[in-house]
Amino acid sequence: MKKFFQVIALILLGLTAKSQELLIPLNDDYEMEVQTAAYSSDYLFHTSMRGWSESQFDGKIDLDSINELYRIPIKAKSKFWNYLWNSFLNDDFIRLKNKKYYVAINPYIDFQVGSDGHRTTWVNTRGAEIKGTIGKQFAFYTNIKENQAVFPEYVDAYCTTIGVVPGQGFANKYGANGRDFTNASAYLAYRPVKWFDATLGYGKNFIGDGYRSMMLSDNAANYPYLKLKADFWRIQYTCMYAQMTDRHTVLADNTYARKWAVIHYLDFAVTKRLNIGLFDAVMAAAQTHQQVMVNDSTYATIDMKRGFDFQYINPIIFLRSAEYYAGKSPDNAVLGINASFIIGKHTTIYGQFVLDEMTVKKFMSFNGSSQNKQSYQLGVKSYDCFGVKNLFLQLEGNVVRPYMYSHTSQGTENAVGEDNYAHYNEPLAHPWGGNLWEMVARAQYNWKRWYFQYKLNYGQYGDDWDVANNVWANYGHNVYNDYTTAIPLDFDENGKDTHNGHYLLIGRKSTVMMNDVIVSYLVNPAYNMNVFAEVTQRHFAAEGLDTQNDFIFSFGLRCSLDRKYYDF
Repeated sequence: MKKFFQVIALILLGLTAKSQELLIPLNDDYEMEVQTAAYSSDYLFHTSMRGWSESQFDGKIDLDSINELYRIPIKAKSKFWNYLWNSFLNDDFIRLKNKKYYVAINPYIDFQVGSDGHRTTWVNTRGAEIKGTIGKQFAFYTNIKENQAVFPEYVDAYCTTIGVVPGQGFANKYGANGRDFTNASAYLAYRPVKWFDATLGYGKNFIGDGYRSMMLSDNAANYPYLKLKADFWRIQYTCMYAQMTDRHTVLADNTYARKWAVIHYLDFAVTKRLNIGLFDAVMAAAQTHQQVMVNDSTYATIDMKRGFDFQYINPIIFLRSAEYYAGKSPDNAVLGINASFIIGKHTTIYGQFVLDEMTVKKFMSFNGSSQNKQSYQLGVKSYDCFGVKNLFLQLEGNVVRPYMYSHTSQGTENAVGEDNYAHYNEPLAHPWGGNLWEMVARAQYNWKRWYFQYKLNYGQYGDDWDVANNVWANYGHNVYNDYTTAIPLDFDENGKDTHNGHYLLIGRKSTVMMNDVIVSYLVNPAYNMNVFAEVTQRHFAAEGLDTQNDFIFSFGLRCSLDRKYYDF
């Protein structure tokens, strides 16, 4: 028995993780060296499930040595300048580190001022991040930020319409035009053995290789989640349980409606160049609505707490089949596939196809059935493009069919589609919602600590508005609309709705074009502190509305650790 336990101990010792489990920030603007290593034909790497953990780069790139690229040779006699350039402006603000643990405390700031031609805009964010590791198996991270801001008019109008700041949660009014809000994120990561890790967090995740994701984006606000990930052979398998919130729906006890998200993602590295990922997800409302008799002739709808459906807890099951065997399930299941292929050294072609609902016969008839709900992505990106070190180029196209990611209201009067694929009043996939197409072009080049970035967004969507009658109508743009209230557009000989005629861009056609240029200087690469100047030109045109042409500029000092999407 003693020898048996010794053998088991030796096996576990051999499997024990030997690397750190901190996550790479989802904002990759200042992580080009990391991105280039991930999208390289030299390695087997699972790129599409993000944020990446530091352990994924074992044997590929020395993350600790990246900051060495920014160090400036200083004569030994000049201790002050050596400290300024190679410690204060290169390392964590406060760092405690030895062989057993690592703890860092850094500022988390965003101070900027600018104008959109109509008002003076500014952001005042103060906060801090604390991160560290204990041994080589356990990592922790937290940040908290207090924010006040006056946004450009189009962003402020968006905040008023949906009730939250894009990607950052609820905000109170501040002064005449300002917003006041607090947000935070955190996680605990543990890797007991080399092939398995678990992350308990409050934050965001991203599935895909593009700028957008049709599966899961970091567009919406933070949410609580448990992510279990296994790496073996050429496979990375992820199972994630999360709780989402809808501020649109207030229950009888004055709490916001909750729903459970269960996501499975299997990524298969077929070769060093080809990766194929299979995705499925279910949204399950944490409450249902039931009709109860008040008297002999009167019924009332009441909220019933449902809790988590344990049919979805199995981490290796296809969720669509679990939903099917649940009977007349009120839940919303989606399926998808992600693929990427590396050409040459660092050029990647990638794409996604996500399916919410499809009838093959109606799909092949091309009659615009509202029951055919899919989204598509195709893109190409290249690092060290044309042999130029640190030159990055990307071109991406996205298409989302009408009513994609929406769901029913389960029969509740005036309710939104509660099992829709959204969180905190925002879509979890493309930030524009549904019924759209978009093209994204990006270019970036950095020389030493200088970064030059350009981004173009151009696209159209069909808004939920009947221009002819000047009334609201559900054309499949807002994912919170109940898809059963889709406007009938085509009828058979008996006057029955055929559900056809729902082609892309039905409704009020709206056009968005944004050109964005950023020049920045990286002050400290340890927490992406940079001085920047940004210029944005925005054009928005919609049928029946005045055309908007905005010229926005801003400059300031900020830490770029998460991505904020204002390109709408």
